Amino acid sequence: MQKAYFQFQTISRLGKARAGVLKTPHGDIKTPVFMPVGTQATVKAVTPAQMEEIGVQILLANTYHLFLRPGADLVAEMGGLHQFMNWKGAILTDSGGFQVFSLGDLRKITDDGVTFKSHLDGSIHQFTPELAVQIQEKLGADIIMAFDECPEPTNRKNNEKALERTHQWAERCLKAKTRSDQALFGIIQGGIFPDLRQKSAEFISSLDFPGYAIGGLSVGESKTQMLQILDLVDDFLPKEKPRYLMGVGTPEDLIEGVRRGIDMFDCVLPTRLARHQAAQTLHGRINLMNAEHAHNPNPIDTECQCYTCSHFSRAYLRHLIMAKEMLAATLISIHNIFTLVELMRCLRQSILNNNFEEYTTHLLNNLKNPTNQ
Repeated sequence: MQKAYFQFQTISRLGKARAGVLKTPHGDIKTPVFMPVGTQATVKAVTPAQMEEIGVQILLANTYHLFLRPGADLVAEMGGLHQFMNWKGAILTDSGGFQVFSLGDLRKITDDGVTFKSHLDGSIHQFTPELAVQIQEKLGADIIMAFDECPEPTNRKNNEKALERTHQWAERCLKAKTRSDQALFGIIQGGIFPDLRQKSAEFISSLDFPGYAIGGLSVGESKTQMLQILDLVDDFLPKEKPRYLMGVGTPEDLIEGVRRGIDMFDCVLPTRLARHQAAQTLHGRINLMNAEHAHNPNPIDTECQCYTCSHFSRAYLRHLIMAKEMLAATLISIHNIFTLVELMRCLRQSILNNNFEEYTTHLLNNLKNPTNQ
C-alpha cells in the first residue's frame, strides 16, 4: 500500500545530479527540493499562503517540539498537521533524535531509547523508536523519519556505538509503523569515518526503506569531510530511491549536494538569518543593518523576483530593522526562502537542459567572489 501513496521517479541525470518527481499524498514534489523548517508547525514569521506563493512544495516540522507542545494527541484531534497549520502541501517530520541528543546533560541514552528533561519545564520523558513512530503517525506527515542517534562526528568510539543503536532502532521503527499513507525514511550515520558510513549505508539500504536520509553532517565537521562522505555513500545507496541530506541550507552546500546525487534538503538557516537581519543571495550574504543601506533605493537583489524584492528597498528594510518592526523578519524570510527554492528550481532545470556543470560553476564562482550588487 505504501507504494500507492509514495513513489519516486528520476526524470533526468547528469553525472550524479538528478531531476526527479516524488509523489506524496499531498502532491507531487519536483526534485531536487529545499524544505523550509517549520519547527513548531509554523515557518517562523511566514504564513502558509506566503509559503505557497514562494513556491514551497514541502516543509519540515519537528517531532520533539510538537511532542512537548502542544502534544501529538492534540494535533491528531485537530485533524493532523496539515489541517492544524492549514498547509496543503507535503510535510516531513523528523524523529526528534537530533534535538534529544542535543540536550547534552539533560538526556541519558540506553539501547532502549533516550530519557530526557524537557527544555520547557524540566519534566522527564523517554523517546523510544516505537514512540517516535507513534508520535509521527499522530502528527500525520507524509514522510516520517526513523529514530536515530546523532553523535559528535569526530569521536570514533561514540560513533561505533551510535551506529549499532541507529541500526537496531531502524528495524524497530519499521516494525512499529502502522500507517500506509506515510513513508518512513531510514537514516545513515557514522560521523566522518568512511568505513562506518559504508557499513551504515549498506545496512540501512538492506532494510528497503522508501527513502534514505544522511544524518550527522553539518554538525561540526569540515566542508571537505562532509563532501567526502557524500561522495562515498552515493555508491552504496539505491539509485531508485530519494536521498535526503539533513540540516544543510547554504547555497554552496545545496549546489554541492545536488552535484552528489542528493534530492532533498532542509535547514533553519533562511529564517534564522532573517531574524538576524541577514539576507541570503547568490552573490553573497548581506547584513541589512549596515548603515550603507540606509539610503539605498534598490531591493535586496536586483535579479530576484520574490515579493520582497519586487516591492521594497534596502532602505525600507533597514528602517524596519532599526525600528524593531516584526515585518522585517517576515520580508527578509520571504526573500531568503525564495532564494533557495528558486535555486533548486534552476538547478533542476539545468539538469533537464543538460547544462548543469556550466550553470553550477558560474554560481559557485559568484558565491566565492561575493558582491553586494
